[in-house]
Amino acid sequence: MAKIRVTQVKSKIRRPQNQKRTLEALGLHKVDQVVEHEATPAILGMVNKVKHLISVEEIK
Repeated sequence: MAKIRVTQVKSKIRRPQNQKRTLEALGLHKVDQVVEHEATPAILGMVNKVKHLISVEEIK
């Protein structure tokens, strides 16, 4: 399965609670923090929900 690298590029301050919880579920707690995940449908759904706060790149 493909892997993705997710980087938080914007702060979660003044964001709705569900977006804050989604970032935490992805393992992101600080701006510029980077995590890697498998590209499962659940992870991709979370990424889509906070796509305005993160950047995503595929790992080959």
